[in-house]
Amino acid sequence: MKKFDKERLLLALAGPVIALVAAMVLTSVVLLASGKSPIEPYTLMFEQATYSDVQVLIINEAGMYYLAALAVAIGFRMNLFNIGVDGQYRLAAMVTAVVGAHVSLPSGLQLPLLILVAMLTGAFWAGIAGVLKTTRGVSEVVATIMLNAIATSLIAWLTLDENFGVPVGNNQTTGVMHKSGWFPGIDMGASGEIYGFVILAVVAGVLYWLVLNRTRFGFDLRATGASQSAAAASGVNAKRMMLTAMVLSGAVAGLAGMPILLGDVHTYSLSFPTGLGFTGIGIALLGRNNPVGIALASLLWAFLAKASQALDYEGYDKEIAVIMQGLIVIAVVVSYEAVRRWGLKRQQQRVGEELAAAARAQHNGTNDSVKEVAAR
Repeated sequence: MKKFDKERLLLALAGPVIALVAAMVLTSVVLLASGKSPIEPYTLMFEQATYSDVQVLIINEAGMYYLAALAVAIGFRMNLFNIGVDGQYRLAAMVTAVVGAHVSLPSGLQLPLLILVAMLTGAFWAGIAGVLKTTRGVSEVVATIMLNAIATSLIAWLTLDENFGVPVGNNQTTGVMHKSGWFPGIDMGASGEIYGFVILAVVAGVLYWLVLNRTRFGFDLRATGASQSAAAASGVNAKRMMLTAMVLSGAVAGLAGMPILLGDVHTYSLSFPTGLGFTGIGIALLGRNNPVGIALASLLWAFLAKASQALDYEGYDKEIAVIMQGLIVIAVVVSYEAVRRWGLKRQQQRVGEELAAAARAQHNGTNDSVKEVAAR
């Protein structure tokens, strides 16, 4: 491996590794300050991860995290902060659940229909922020935060009894979806079932990498995110790319709730998972917007979420995992900036060394020419 490639690999790994180590050290300090063992919680969580049923839970949770993080990463690559993934996936899940409960087609048609509905709903909701950004200059952060609140109110209204709500005990649901819309899972016996939609999450990651790194559209998107003026000079319509990126981000966000909706609960209710969108932000940061990095970060986040549930039984607060997740996000921002500055310094040193080498070569070449003229 060339020296330059080794440095690039080191820069890619340094940020996440520093962030994880820093988060673990700071979490241990918190545990010590509260009079708890700084080591035992980690031992307990790793022990939980050896159980096959917990592994199934981690994989299922990671699949949802992965799709949410991919949606955030698409915006990041365009230099857009789509903080509205949370509202986009919840609204998409609710609308999909309603369609699944009221439309019955053969599985070969029902499942594609539900997936399309989820993607279109998420794309539409994110597209509102995209239109406001490109036509009125409204910050996508402000727009998507407001749209999250609107989505919450809209979901509450649509799930009222007089609309699409179906009360089940103390819970308000949208009714059970027709079985033709249930996505088949992978049976793991007594350990449970892995959501079949996790496979589609992997496919989404592959498509994300191919589109961004092997297509002209992906190049234009990354170029516009790096410099709008430079992209415009090369003929790229920056506003159109912004809108397209927001729509694509929303479409992927719409899929984030599908693993559990189509693979487990088969209805949208008050107990439907929330907060995936905000979790996806931390995962995308830790994974550096790379599909493999995001996959590893998703597994880590799912591990912390599921393996920490056993801490209650041992006298520890399971919120330890939440503290660690928050510290990881903070450490990621700090460590990535430190690594970026170090990489920039190394690049400047390398350029200086190359210029010095070129100057020496030119000087030596001049001396040889003088010697040759003198010899004549």
